[in-house]
Amino acid sequence: MSWWKQRKTLEAGSQAPDFELRTLSGASESLKGILARGPALLAFFKVSCPVCQFTFPFLERIWQGAGRGAVQFLAISQDDARATQEFNRQFGITFPALLDEAGKGYPVSNAFGITTVPSLFLIEPDGSMSSALSGFSKKAVAELGQRAGVAPFRPDEYVPEWQAG
Repeated sequence: MSWWKQRKTLEAGSQAPDFELRTLSGASESLKGILARGPALLAFFKVSCPVCQFTFPFLERIWQGAGRGAVQFLAISQDDARATQEFNRQFGITFPALLDEAGKGYPVSNAFGITTVPSLFLIEPDGSMSSALSGFSKKAVAELGQRAGVAPFRPDEYVPEWQAG
């Protein structure tokens, strides 16, 4: 028997585990409360992750273009509030962020089985996951944009099809 147990990231079709995390302003937010307002995209990240730095501006385009109505966007930061605020400033991210802190053992990241960032989960109001993605997929981000009625990529920019997290 091995002492090492490989974590498995939750997949589409799974039920999302409920959680409660702190916002950047110190308030508390639960998944149950979030989903009461409609479907939500949870985007797990670390500020030092280059693929997160690449992905999040595309998510911001969808968030801004959708008028914040079709899907809620929530960044789940694996860093502290100060580092997360600086990431948001540097990359122009305005959608809300929640803190899944190292000092608390990353409880939400562990509940979702996160092994790499970025990891994106689209969660429906009933708590079921309709989409799960680790890393960057141009097709998956385009599908999210289509659901929100927004084209995340400009015709004149090069965007790779995929990048590992």
